[in-house]
Amino acid sequence: MLIRYGVRVLTEKETKHEESVQTDNVVLIGRKPVMNYVTACITFFNSGEKHVIVKARGRAICKAVDTVELLRRAFVKDLEIKSINICTEELDRAEGGQSNISSIEIIASKAENNQSQEMK
Repeated sequence: MLIRYGVRVLTEKETKHEESVQTDNVVLIGRKPVMNYVTACITFFNSGEKHVIVKARGRAICKAVDTVELLRRAFVKDLEIKSINICTEELDRAEGGQSNISSIEIIASKAENNQSQEMK
């Protein structure tokens, strides 16, 4: 993956992988209040999505974690965290230097086996 002028440039192999991944259920975290993102995740689950991907960069990472924790503790009791991916992206700055930006991707899904949990 190459990054030029703040835009990710994917290699051919990465492009094929990106095309195979469904991006309809992605919540990008920004400057809005946490409850807006929680509501977006609940909307995805209510529309039939099996999993939701929460993505954030930089200072919004803590808001992404808060979103998933609030969703798990208060709204979706059977929520499972499938994976948490972290990385650092190198971006070219307008001033001419490079900047490292941390990013996080949290994949959360509803538990599929409600009957097995009731039996325990």
